Amino acid sequence: MDNIIIEKCNLKDIKKLKKIGERTFYETFYDENLKENIEDYIEKNFSYEQLENEIKNNDSRFYVVQNDNEIIAYMKLNFIRKQTNKVYDKSLEIQRIYVAQEYKGKHIGKKLIEKAVKIAKSNNQSYIWLGVWEKNINAISFYEKQGFKKYSSHIFKLGQDEQIDNLMKLIL
Repeated sequence: MDNIIIEKCNLKDIKKLKKIGERTFYETFYDENLKENIEDYIEKNFSYEQLENEIKNNDSRFYVVQNDNEIIAYMKLNFIRKQTNKVYDKSLEIQRIYVAQEYKGKHIGKKLIEKAVKIAKSNNQSYIWLGVWEKNINAISFYEKQGFKKYSSHIFKLGQDEQIDNLMKLIL
């Protein structure tokens, strides 16, 4: 894992971003959700048009992780106007961090959190927050190890299914 590169996405990266986004979302949630709900989410959130709009927006940023020219993970960050919850002053949202199954446990997520912290600090943010599905115990444990603490919850709609996300924050 010596050849890890984290790069900000631009429009030329849409195809790679779409592929890793669809793959990792499916891998992460397929076992515990209806196929139709996952397909609905992927169709709406990983279309070329949606990804292009998000990449062009200055308040959202995508980063991909490469290992030997293979995309193995990605992260999406949102600043104030694009955050998925009510606007939080002086905060950065990590909307998504997903790592390909075979690379989990290899500190890729930790490197992405470190990148998010660096970006948040360079933009004078006070904290980073995120939502994580209450049933995703591994992810919750990972975020706790990175210093995040639960402070609330909200509804996340996956297709027709309303799920509870724990909201967690890391004070900088």
